[in-house]
Amino acid sequence: MFSGSIPALVTPFRDGAFDERAFRRLVDWQIDQGSSALVACGTTGEASTISNAEHHRVIEVCIEQAAGRVPVIAGCGSNDTNNALLHMRFSQKAGAAAGLCVAPYYNRPGQAGLIAHFSHLAENSDLPIVLYNVPARTVTDILDETVVELVRKYPQRIVAIKDASGDLSRVADHRMGIGREFCQLSGNDELWLPHAAAGGRGCISVTANVAPRLCAEFHEAIAANELKRARELNDRLFPLHYAMFSDASPAPVKYALSRVHDWVTPEVRLPLVECSDNAKAAVDAALAQAGLV
Repeated sequence: MFSGSIPALVTPFRDGAFDERAFRRLVDWQIDQGSSALVACGTTGEASTISNAEHHRVIEVCIEQAAGRVPVIAGCGSNDTNNALLHMRFSQKAGAAAGLCVAPYYNRPGQAGLIAHFSHLAENSDLPIVLYNVPARTVTDILDETVVELVRKYPQRIVAIKDASGDLSRVADHRMGIGREFCQLSGNDELWLPHAAAGGRGCISVTANVAPRLCAEFHEAIAANELKRARELNDRLFPLHYAMFSDASPAPVKYALSRVHDWVTPEVRLPLVECSDNAKAAVDAALAQAGLV
């Protein structure tokens, strides 16, 4: 259903408010640069510190500005099942292609709770679901057998997974348990190449915010089985992958975008603050190596 370079878009702020004008420019630039889909209101979009009204407006603007040129995956995750369903119902009405639903965080449900949570979403909304497994942030791991059970139970509803577990063996586990056609997307930029080699279809990427053309070309090289070219691009992008997490995300990527485009500010919302001088130096060096500044 999805493939290629899919940026998990930042939510630009200016003077503390959602900068709609900058976001519209970001959406246009991403599409022009070859991004195959867009994610609005994911982790990189600071979904945890925007209100529901802002959350829905960001999704609405992204879909409106994309205007059908690429699909939009709306961040719909929550540690409150009813709030996740609220986001899904809004996103479906707004025209989203799918909802990105992270494992509930903080309350740490067990596997039975995860099955109940995602089952409730699948049974009460027609919006396709992209599971999002990122145990480092949620402290909850959607185990392989849970993914298999959910997809087998709701094959028309649960259509993909963004896996940021860092465990590459899961790509084969999911392929064996569900089938080769199940859409698996890497949630780790630095693991995109081996994830693709194992059977992944693309990456929901942080780095693609600032290097969309290079990330799109990287995917094209992988898809064409041009391994030498893919390795060259991977080497060029690799320092940037790590620089994006040289401080609390998304502060480094917002700083990087402010270096590439003067219409994006590095503003983040508390409890996050702008990235440190050391992180800025790492970003600057990585941008230079990638040929972006």
